[in-house]
Amino acid sequence: GRTAHNNGQWKPCPTTKLFINGKFVESKTSEWLDIHNPATNEVIARVPKATQEEMLSAVDSCSQSYHSWSETSILARQQIFLRYQQLIKDNIKELARSITLEQGKTLADAEGDVFRGLQVVEHTCSITSLMLGETLPSITKDMDTYTYRLPIGVCAGIAPFNFPAMIPLWMFPMGMVCGNTYLLKPSERVPACTMLLAKMLQDAGMPDGTLNIIHGQHDAVNFICDHPAIKAISFVGSNQAGEYIYERGSKNGKRVQSNMGAKNHGVVMPDANKETTLNQLVGAAFGAAGQRCMALSTAILVGEARSWLPELVDRAKALRVNAGDQAGVDVGPLISPQAKERVNSLIQSGVDEGAQLLLDGRNVKVQGYENGNFVGPTIICNVTPQMKCYTEEIFGPVLVVLEAESLDDAISLVNNNPYGNGTAIFTTNGATARKYTHKVDVGQIGVNVPIPVPLPMFSFTGSRGSFRGDTNFYGKQGIQFYTQIKTVTSQWKAEDSTVKTPAVSMPTMGR
Repeated sequence: GRTAHNNGQWKPCPTTKLFINGKFVESKTSEWLDIHNPATNEVIARVPKATQEEMLSAVDSCSQSYHSWSETSILARQQIFLRYQQLIKDNIKELARSITLEQGKTLADAEGDVFRGLQVVEHTCSITSLMLGETLPSITKDMDTYTYRLPIGVCAGIAPFNFPAMIPLWMFPMGMVCGNTYLLKPSERVPACTMLLAKMLQDAGMPDGTLNIIHGQHDAVNFICDHPAIKAISFVGSNQAGEYIYERGSKNGKRVQSNMGAKNHGVVMPDANKETTLNQLVGAAFGAAGQRCMALSTAILVGEARSWLPELVDRAKALRVNAGDQAGVDVGPLISPQAKERVNSLIQSGVDEGAQLLLDGRNVKVQGYENGNFVGPTIICNVTPQMKCYTEEIFGPVLVVLEAESLDDAISLVNNNPYGNGTAIFTTNGATARKYTHKVDVGQIGVNVPIPVPLPMFSFTGSRGSFRGDTNFYGKQGIQFYTQIKTVTSQWKAEDSTVKTPAVSMPTMGR
């Protein structure tokens, strides 16, 4: 391994391997990126920017193994994923530790990260039902039509830093169980968990070359967008990157599904159950340090509900900020010093534009972790839709609070926001909930559920500014994304069927 400078002493620093054709190989690159522990900012490992040759050999490996993998029996593919889900379950603690070390989230949250990915793997085990085609007999005399759902080729995934297990597991298991081979580029900030997942997939019996993993930044992304062998790209991340990948990939004739940014509103009606609603708001705003595209980052207090603010602040104050592996921690560090800086400046912009800071988490001190990227829970109220802290996705433990006179006002606020990832309404009135779910233009809606990410038998259906593409992640739509349909119309005329009767008399030769 290479060495990194830590606390004045030189010590060996582990390097992240590439995974090419079933082997974990050291990159020959001259360019390396440091991976930091967000709680201490110590360098814990390095990740290579894969060379052009390495990326080519990874995609060639996918292409070569596609032929045999796509023709492997669907039952054999199912068996591998049945073994895989068991291996993930058996190793959930180890996977969670690797996430906390590189990403910073609490161990409990990291286990949740793995668990939500595991559920997608469990769903892939239903592939024998999910890939069924359709038939219609006797369309006209002696003619039948039937369809096959078939893989499309080499597929690729580009994953973000905030869910090192869940989002890669949204990608390659769905693609591969359908018979495609897969090129994955995990986030260069948090690759360790993905590498462990690759090892487990190999242990589950996945053939060499079916999954290949490269590392890097812009060059790796452009490579995936441009290489002609790659037929489809799955992406989760920021709007800027997502729109770029969607356009560049689509222009090259690829299918692209791109889940992007969000501004998710929680509408609090005065008739909501106060206790649960306040707890759910706090958990959904500050859990994972707010680094989720489905974080409930914006509260709209309707009418009398605005009087709940002081209690909301009290609950947020009670959350414990610490390194993710410490006992009793609620909120871990942000991913990087740059992220912390950005969040702090967005908080300041709210103050400068006349919002009121009810809880300021910018000067939080965590004993023993003075160099960490910590921001404590922060609540900004009197926010208006023109303010920068409202228009930008903060991606930190910050809740911005707006007020509305009525349900209709709340709905138009949400619908005027360009994003459409998620929203929630808190109410005890069924008619209110029904009206909200029908009128609000957002793809995923929770009724008294703060983070309405659907389970994998449904699909992740963020909409409007939060999604590019026409087929969503996992569920039925995920299968659709990773397959193509072949339709066969066949005619076998009845009169052509063999009519000769069997010969029962003794056969004779040369007579």
